[in-house]
Amino acid sequence: MSITPAWAALLADALLALHLGLVAFVVGLLPLVLLGGARGWRWVRWRRLRLTHLGLMVFITAQTWLGQLCPLTVWEQDLRRLAGQGSYTQTFIEHWLSRLLYWEAPWWVFVAAYTAFALLVAAAWWWVRPEPAR
Repeated sequence: MSITPAWAALLADALLALHLGLVAFVVGLLPLVLLGGARGWRWVRWRRLRLTHLGLMVFITAQTWLGQLCPLTVWEQDLRRLAGQGSYTQTFIEHWLSRLLYWEAPWWVFVAAYTAFALLVAAAWWWVRPEPAR
């Protein structure tokens, strides 16, 4: 089964939106966990939520250390090529979400930032302990 350029473009935009959602989850959950721990919010101690958060951060950090791109980025780029989209022919969604997600910086900056953030996520396990496994 082959995919049409229009479907490839639509799927690429959907992947970019999913990617933004994952970034918002990974980045946004840490301050919520810290704030929720101080305010007594029970949901910030949910073990599965915290394991998912930590697992994603470990995966992201390992990728940067290994010099690999995120699979969502690779998949999106492949779909954009299938859609015949070059680097400057963007849809509205792609244009604005890309500006939020992708920055120009040397690779070591991302490695350092992701590593530091992963360490903060891990440290949050001690600052705001998840509920014990049942």
